[in-house]
Amino acid sequence: MNLDEKKLEQLLGLVVNELGAASNAALVVLGDRLGLFRALAGSPMSSAELARRTGTHERYVREWLSAQAASGFVSFDATKDTFSMTPEQKAVFADENSPVAMVGGFSLLPAVYHDEPRLAEAFKTGKGLRWSDHCNCMSCGVDRFFRPGYRAHLIAEWLPALGGVVEKLERGAKVADVGCGHGYSSRLMAEAFPNSDFIGIDYDEASIDCARAEISGARNLRFEVAKAQDFAGSGFDLVTIFDALHDMGDPVGAARHIRSAMKNDGTLMLVEPAAGDSLADNLNPVGRVYYAGSTHICLPTSLSQDVGLGLGAQAGEKRIAQVLRQGGFSQIGKAAASPFNMILEARP
Repeated sequence: MNLDEKKLEQLLGLVVNELGAASNAALVVLGDRLGLFRALAGSPMSSAELARRTGTHERYVREWLSAQAASGFVSFDATKDTFSMTPEQKAVFADENSPVAMVGGFSLLPAVYHDEPRLAEAFKTGKGLRWSDHCNCMSCGVDRFFRPGYRAHLIAEWLPALGGVVEKLERGAKVADVGCGHGYSSRLMAEAFPNSDFIGIDYDEASIDCARAEISGARNLRFEVAKAQDFAGSGFDLVTIFDALHDMGDPVGAARHIRSAMKNDGTLMLVEPAAGDSLADNLNPVGRVYYAGSTHICLPTSLSQDVGLGLGAQAGEKRIAQVLRQGGFSQIGKAAASPFNMILEARP
């Protein structure tokens, strides 16, 4: 075997970086759970000080801090032998309300590794994995991963990008949030528009239980267990689907049912992962995250359901638009975008 030494060196460097990232991901989850990032965000401190603040053992903390410093997730001052966090590091790792908080993405990884044997079997059989088949920290991690983006963009940018929708919501509209998961998107909208009525819908009973548990006095919001293809109700002014259409086994059937449940002047807002229309368009860091997540979660979820279309998380705008047209929508366009999402507006 003849190897190009320069190419081999580059590949090995990439692999070493990946091994470090994969191993340190578990330490990010640990640091989040023990409050290490949040405590360090307050001020520079030594490993001993951080251990005292968090009720942990100094020697473990010193090794953890060293791993985070080598990863670039915290900063190290060699002259003072202290660790600290820059404003950017705090925003990503220590502030749950930051629009760029990313710890949620790490928190679903334990489920990814835990469920690997089940995924291996699915590869052999072609069968899928339902949400209820995964380790329970999967749905919590997914919910936490998407919350910062929804909190930053949904009310301020995405809904205003839809023609006339905010005005309807302010006056009083009927809204269905389909595939709502733990219901965070539903709650954001219900709180912002108290004159409108909202229903969050998901086929996963455990997710709906979590959604109901977090409702605190919201009179204009309720949650129901139902499929996107046959949920109850009609006359909806707005139907939303957040990062869920590509997970559905029968997205065409879902679109068709949504069309029948909407008013003739209603709007479907569809939030999907940012993606181009070809594999070549998506060979980038964001595409990599989504292709991996799709292999672990989205594709198995779709294949576990009736039809099992298997769109995948990187289906792209063109393919999604085809699904919506098959479902009865004729006016489809991109209303907004973020680094992680594209927001499509569809009308009958």
